[in-house]
Amino acid sequence: MTTELNQLFRKRIGISETAKITFDMLKYILEKTAQTIPFENLSIITGNTCQITKENLIKKILLRNEGGLCYELNPILYFFLLENGFYVSLVRGVVYNHPAQKWSSTGRTHAAILLSHNEQTYLMDTGFGVNLPLIPVPLSGQIAKSANGEFRIIPVVSDAGDYILQVKLSNKDKDWRIGYIFDTWQPVKDISELNEIQKIISEHPDSSFNKQPLITKLTRNGYITLTDTSFTQYMNGNVGKEVVDNRTYKKFAKQYFSLSI
Repeated sequence: MTTELNQLFRKRIGISETAKITFDMLKYILEKTAQTIPFENLSIITGNTCQITKENLIKKILLRNEGGLCYELNPILYFFLLENGFYVSLVRGVVYNHPAQKWSSTGRTHAAILLSHNEQTYLMDTGFGVNLPLIPVPLSGQIAKSANGEFRIIPVVSDAGDYILQVKLSNKDKDWRIGYIFDTWQPVKDISELNEIQKIISEHPDSSFNKQPLITKLTRNGYITLTDTSFTQYMNGNVGKEVVDNRTYKKFAKQYFSLSI
């Protein structure tokens, strides 16, 4: 389908304008998206947020070449998949707070994608920081493997949702850990619902995204993360970290993430 979003999304992640997007191509699409569009909270930190609409997401992510958080990154991918003939919906979930050993007190503030294909349902996510599956993960419980690690989904009975994503990142996790719980029974009916997520993430005292700037994205061999105090490179299991000041923070944002701060 030739639409502005379809053309711009393909251009942003570097794929052909004419290629037919098949199910088998989704792994490649997820990899390219994760390596191109940063996961970042700069609009929240600067107080420069806008309403979550299709048009505003196009402007922010595809025209200004910025990144975003889950409620921005997954909807733009959702619209792209929808326009390329896939059966998709957006769902909300609750991220697990590992230090506190409990579900996040910010509630259902994670947004992800469900995709139906050949009578099977899959979770897709390009908005979970460096914990991205990079491959559709079946709700059947089958382990999905990608360059970023192993991922599986288990059914649960809980007020917070009916499935849990478990993660085992390459060169990092020895055991399975909880990513988030999500609810397939209450899909997002209108994208405007995501404004509630943005409001909570922006204002909640326990939100991890309204304290300091965070920019991260995956690379072919690991990931890179930038804050206003440090720059971290994780490559092939090796971690390098350096202190940054305001000048190098802005320099690295441009150099590594193509973001002008």
